[in-house]
Amino acid sequence: MTEQFAVVTRGLTKSFGGELAVDGLDLEVPMGRIVGFLGPNGAGKSTTMRMLIGLTAPTSGTATIMGRPFRDLDDPARTVGSIVDGVGYHPGRRGIEELRVSAAAAGLPRARCEEVLELVGLKDAGRKRVGKYSLGMRQRLGIAQAMLGDPKVLLLDEPANGLDPEGIQWVRRLLRHLADEGRAVLVSSHLIGEVSRLADDVVVIRKGRKVAQASVAELTATAGGGVRVASADDVALAAALERAGGQVARGDGGLMVGQLDAGAVGRVALESGVALNELRPVAAELEDVFMELTSGEETV
Repeated sequence: MTEQFAVVTRGLTKSFGGELAVDGLDLEVPMGRIVGFLGPNGAGKSTTMRMLIGLTAPTSGTATIMGRPFRDLDDPARTVGSIVDGVGYHPGRRGIEELRVSAAAAGLPRARCEEVLELVGLKDAGRKRVGKYSLGMRQRLGIAQAMLGDPKVLLLDEPANGLDPEGIQWVRRLLRHLADEGRAVLVSSHLIGEVSRLADDVVVIRKGRKVAQASVAELTATAGGGVRVASADDVALAAALERAGGQVARGDGGLMVGQLDAGAVGRVALESGVALNELRPVAAELEDVFMELTSGEETV
């Protein structure tokens, strides 16, 4: 492993009964970055995460965390924390008791349980039975459990599931803080808009294969969005833009132009003598890029 990467897979492959769930996946998660992990249902996200923490054995290829397979880590709980396959707890057990069981099993100090409960906003609910928790509270408890060992790497599968908008913002702030401390965070989510606000980088997989890995800014810039323009004479402007090589879609109150940047659209309007009321570039959304990359499959 090069020092900059906390999680690395090379040729990672998993087959179930002859069906490929993960197919030759090469993945890197840098330290100090949040990487969003996106793909349609059944694309292999959860299977990949399970292989990273040793719950599923790969058919071939390698998966390492801080340079080692999970089974070879000297202190797994202090190296990697995870939420994989959702969160499940004994309904009759109190939140603090769930954490104490996990801490004892990992050889972690009992006092850390109170610390992580406060970290996730469950300090006052720690002695409440988990069966009385809302789904959002159970998600917070899962994040607390993942943070018990103060790990360098976090692998989180749908950490915002069941959270209200305030809770989603809280997850965003927490993960940003943890990444800014130098930790690596790999997070899968079906909330593509939230990933676009949360993640530094995005990995998109389709049918078990990686189809893109780049920063959110790079992905959306590559896709492009077009230029929104409105004028005193949209009919004349549209004709001039098409002659200049633009792709023009007519809508209510303006035009959407592809293949030309804002400067070119402005020059065409000036040369045509058409006064503009509006001219602005429109960036592609991550959801648009995702749909293009995974076209033909159901969404996450």
